[in-house]
Parts: sequence; C-alpha cells; structure tokens
Amino acid sequence: MIDDNPAVARAMEIAFRIAGHRLDTVAGPQEAYSRLAQRRYGAILLDMNFTQGSADGEEGLACLKRIVADDPGACVVAVTAHSGIRIAVAAMQAGARDFVMKPWRNAELIAKVAAAMARVPVAAPATPRGGGVSPAMLLGEHPAMARLRELIRRVGPSGAGVTITGRPGSGRMLAARALHAASGDNGEPLRIDLRDGAAWDRLGEADASVILRHPDRIDAVAQDRLLDRLPGGVRPIAIVQEVALLTPALRRRLATVEIAVPPLASRGDDVVLLARHFARDAAERFGRGEVRLTPAAEAAIRAAPWPDEVRGLALTIERAVLLSDDGAIDAAAVVPPPPVVVTDPGAEANFALSDAERAMIEAALREHRHNVTHAATALGLSRGALYRRMARYGL
Repeated sequence: MIDDNPAVARAMEIAFRIAGHRLDTVAGPQEAYSRLAQRRYGAILLDMNFTQGSADGEEGLACLKRIVADDPGACVVAVTAHSGIRIAVAAMQAGARDFVMKPWRNAELIAKVAAAMARVPVAAPATPRGGGVSPAMLLGEHPAMARLRELIRRVGPSGAGVTITGRPGSGRMLAARALHAASGDNGEPLRIDLRDGAAWDRLGEADASVILRHPDRIDAVAQDRLLDRLPGGVRPIAIVQEVALLTPALRRRLATVEIAVPPLASRGDDVVLLARHFARDAAERFGRGEVRLTPAAEAAIRAAPWPDEVRGLALTIERAVLLSDDGAIDAAAVVPPPPVVVTDPGAEANFALSDAERAMIEAALREHRHNVTHAATALGLSRGALYRRMARYGL
C-alpha cells in the first residue's frame, strides 16, 4: 500500500490481515520503488495524491506509469476519493487493473483486489526473491537515470543488439537485465563471461537473449569466432568498457544501440537515495530491524568518492548495517578514516579527498550542534585529531 495517510494505511493493513493477507505500507513513491526493487507483490494499492492539498492525481499517475513500465505484470489497484472517477479512469488507461473509492467497505475492497490479481497480466511476473529471480529495477531520480529508463523501455521490445557501457560497478548488469525484462521475455537471460573459455559452450543454450560480458576483452580472432557462434535468433546484450575495441563486424551485431550507464558521481542526490535503499534491504536480509542514516552519514555519503561506484556503496552500507548497535548509522560507519593528504600540487585526487573530509566534518559538527567530543566520536577520531582537522580547514 502506497499512501501518505497513516490512518488509511493502518485501516487497510487491519482489513487485509483479518482476511489472511499481509500488507506492507509505505508513505510515498521513493520507498515504494525501493521495496519493489527487492521483491514483487501480488498487488499494489496506490493512492493517487501524496502532497498535502493535491487532488489532481498527477503524482499517483506518474508513480503508476513508472511501476508498470518497470514491471508490465504489476497488479496495481488505484485508490481515489469518492469524487475521483476521472482520476480512476486515467489510472485504468495508464495500466491499473482496477480502482477503489474512499471510503470503502472491507469485503468489497478484498474482493476487488483478489479479482484484480486473478486477471491475466500483460506480462506474467517473474519469481519473487527466494525463487531464483529478483526484479530488475533501476533506482534513481536524476535526469540521467530517467533518460536511461526511457531508452531501455523504447529499445527493449525491439530485439536489437544492445551494448551497455559504463564504469564497473555502476549497474551495467542491472541495466542489461532491465533491458531483457523490457523485451517481454519472463525468463532469466543466459549470462556468459567471454573471458572464460569453458563458458563458450553455453552459447548454444541461448534461445531468447544472452548477456555477453567483456567481448571487448577478447582478441579479434576470438571476436570473429563469437560472431560465427552466436545463434541467429538470439538477442545479444553486451557489457563492455570500450566499444571501440570491438571489430566492425561484431559491433554491427552487438551494438545496434549503445546505452551508457551514468557514473554515480554525476547522479547528484541519487547516492543518498541508493544508500537508504541498501540500508533498508540489508536490515531486512540480516534481521537487524529498522535502521536509519544520520544527517552526517548522508552528508558524508554525498561527499565521499566511490571508486567502485554503486557496488562499493552497497558494500559499505551493508557493512554499516551489520555493525550498527542502535539502528543509527553515523558518518564514521559509511566513510573510512580519511587517508593522509600528501602535499602535491599536481595530485587532483588529494583535493577531492580534502573536500570530502571537510564536508564530513562540517556535517558531523552540525548534527552534534558543534559538540566537538560527540562529533569526534561519530567520526571515529580523537578530540585532538578533530581539532587539528578543524584548524586545517578553518572550521
């Protein structure tokens, strides 16, 4: 249930629990996208307005369109006010399977949702986590990610060969899986690392899509052999770092369209959105209860360099969740102690590290109301070490 009204969410949770169902509730789209990236639900009840005073349903329609675009098999039931028949019709046109009017009768509500779930979906949902297949959803609100999702939706159904570029760890495999999902094929695609000679024998197993890792890392002779062995009716989705290293013939087969996954450093506040998602996911998987990132931790995450991209961020957050004691993740847990900065006018990385360190210290001081002892503890420093850094940065 996606609804910003706690009373409505609570009432629905009770109604579904009495009927023998479990209902998870979230207050808005961002947490909903995070939950939907973890698992698929039998049904999604979606309120059509989230901002106080808003009644036009545009927020709900935008959320609905994104959910259905990411997973055409999603069973969405729109929830509107009694006078919102126009919004309900728009929701049905956008992909909702049914709608419920407020106020509702519990028996009718349960029956409507059950009937919506029973209808044949546009695309059958894949097996939920625990059954071998997890959703392939690209989280992020930066315009670069919106463009990436839109490009995947446009190219996905075409069957054309696609090459996905980007930095290692930026989410290239997730983009490849999302592209495969957009094609309408519900199975998990075959994945082959072309650096492993033994894996080449599996090329004959491909019957729909095949994800080819590192075709740019094999020599020209091997690339020609790959071109010969790729089955004609199979869609190749290649993950590469340098498209220019592909031979012209292989590039024509693999790279009808090139899709670039943006680096994390260019995605603005997406880094914090992703950190919250990873924290929520890790807490659930490791049975750690509810966890939250402190403002200092979020500031440190924004400022820190992430050389291993999204993969490195996920690892850091998972470790922080496991080591947290009270459910609060502070700056010291998400950013390692800063390295010694060597004075070198030509070393650009040193300036970046200095900027990150200053931002982290400023955030910790603000969070602890300039109590140096508490800020130093949060940062994993002694009082003296923090005072020296404050003096270095003029704080």
